[in-house]
Amino acid sequence: MRIEIRSLDMIDAAAAEFLKAVEGQRIIALYGRMGAGKTTFVSALCRVLGVEDQVGSPTFTIVNEYRSREGLPIYHFDFYRIEKPGEALDIGFEEYVYDSDGLCLMEWPENVEEILPPETLKVNISIEADGTRILEF
Repeated sequence: MRIEIRSLDMIDAAAAEFLKAVEGQRIIALYGRMGAGKTTFVSALCRVLGVEDQVGSPTFTIVNEYRSREGLPIYHFDFYRIEKPGEALDIGFEEYVYDSDGLCLMEWPENVEEILPPETLKVNISIEADGTRILEF
């Protein structure tokens, strides 16, 4: 599937469309180069899900936890600084992914590719020359 985001004014609508398309999918890996809009898209997903906290990149903490409007956990991972998958395991990656019912949104999943569960939905975010963001999954 493909979703186009022609401007940031449309990002919440795109996030809602994405969530509807992937309903029931709990583990989502967001691929894209630096500046592609991964964190911006995660912020939009969280807004649509009713998160009231400020959503930011967990680059240094590796994972941030939020709550949806229904109280369900949302885990936002940023594996940019992870050099080997064992570091993700050290922060409890398996508990977040396997032992919780929370939504797991991952940036820079290529750094932990070998420990991603098979059911992980892989989403590529790219930018066109005109600034349009393309989500392909």
